[in-house]
Amino acid sequence: MDTDRTGTRPRPTRHGPVGAAPRRLAGIGAITVTSVLWGTTGTAATFAPEAGPLAIGSAALGIGGLLQALIALPALRAARARLRENLALVVAGAVAVGVYPLAFYGSMHLAGVAVGTVVSLASAPLASGLLELVVQRRPLGRWWTAAALLGAIGSALLCLSAAEGPSASPGRTAAGIALGLVAGATYALFSWAAHGLMGRGIDRAASMGAVFGAGGVLLMPVLAVTGAPLLASTQSFAVAAYMALVPMFLGYLLFGLGLARVPASTATTVTLLEPAVAAVLAVLVVGETLGGAGLLGLGAVALALAVLALAPAGGGGAAPRVETGATPARPPELR
Repeated sequence: MDTDRTGTRPRPTRHGPVGAAPRRLAGIGAITVTSVLWGTTGTAATFAPEAGPLAIGSAALGIGGLLQALIALPALRAARARLRENLALVVAGAVAVGVYPLAFYGSMHLAGVAVGTVVSLASAPLASGLLELVVQRRPLGRWWTAAALLGAIGSALLCLSAAEGPSASPGRTAAGIALGLVAGATYALFSWAAHGLMGRGIDRAASMGAVFGAGGVLLMPVLAVTGAPLLASTQSFAVAAYMALVPMFLGYLLFGLGLARVPASTATTVTLLEPAVAAVLAVLVVGETLGGAGLLGLGAVALALAVLALAPAGGGGAAPRVETGATPARPPELR
């Protein structure tokens, strides 16, 4: 980027604003680490077999969401007026957070770790892109489209490979796939809602704390009803603690950092790494099968991530920019 003669005002060039590429790569990097952490959750859940998917899901994201709100209390107080102005986005995101883990862990319980994770995460980028297209009238970039298609193809191959395993049950797999689609849609919704709050000038910590804290509150009654098995043994308690603190609390902290730097559609596409990690762990640890189609699927997911990483700044959609002293653009209200 060039500067004016005083050397103080950067002028945009055809390559985008100063720091756009490093910010974007930092965002993709944070979400990549998040995806690896999230990819361990399905395998971790198998070490607490006496706890059902509702208990696992409500403990993991419910406690993790409340911790997000707890560390964001100063930011939440400072932004309370702006959050009230954008209550529709907060409520939409919170409801999505409340539904997502129940559908996600239910999907893995019925269809297996690999298939449940693959369907949930493969459908999320498509749902996220459609949200941005329909609600914000933001056209989908060619780089994002290519990455999303590669990721969807790779995830489908992973799903096909897992479904052909000797222990596959068509009825349970179909039910698991249906829940996975619900999980993908709600994941896209809360990602879009949190990103939208940031785009309206609300602090990242306040945006994530409001959405995930309120979602965590919605999950507490589910945990109260179903969570007793998590206290039945030291191992089950350790599984719940790990999932709440590491993939959910730490993971969503990193996810928020990434969402502040890239659009929701790009973020959900990067998280296509999660089903690849989950599939590998399902084979190595849980004992699920992954044939030639699954290996091709892993390669396609890796290629999708490479496409996103190499895309020019703005190729996957621009992250929200809030200039000092400027009024941020307000996307259309959620209706």
